[in-house]
Amino acid sequence: MNNIIFFGPPGAGKGTQAKIISNLLNLSHLSTGEILRKKILEKDPLSIKLKEIMSSGKLVSDNILNTIVSSTLTREEKNGFILDGYPRTLAQAEFLDNFLNKSLIKIDFIFNIKITFEILKDRILKRSSEERRDDDKIEVIETRYSEYLNTTEKVSNYYKIKQPGIFYEIDGSFEINQITKEIKKFLKKS
Repeated sequence: MNNIIFFGPPGAGKGTQAKIISNLLNLSHLSTGEILRKKILEKDPLSIKLKEIMSSGKLVSDNILNTIVSSTLTREEKNGFILDGYPRTLAQAEFLDNFLNKSLIKIDFIFNIKITFEILKDRILKRSSEERRDDDKIEVIETRYSEYLNTTEKVSNYYKIKQPGIFYEIDGSFEINQITKEIKKFLKKS
């Protein structure tokens, strides 16, 4: 059983890699982005608010995500899990650390997929034409990338300092298979 966190800017491939690794290791894949996109389809007051937030490129509040993640991790702790898109803020990281400590759950691997904005932009625009996602417009991409630099990158750096023994940086400019191969190499080392 493994518990893994994936970091990286939007479009870096963390969702793709999380799916591949979750299938490989038979782990639950907790993608906050997918959970939130499904919630939007419910057409209730929260879903309308979430749609406004996400289509503008802003981040969903810590309280909403902390509730979603803690309830899901409670269900999945025996099977192992992959967190994809969480934690995104230092407050979420602190919440997660406290939750994991109280629950006696440890993180085994943290993968940070690094990539330039130019490559990201090209990838996201390509994904937009294939998947028709509302949050894949150029203005939204720029906002999401800026949000990443101002918040989530700080969280990644926090874990890089706090957990250097399980923190691995991956070059996200490679093809999907090559990135997967790099991740597998680190997984085999433990």
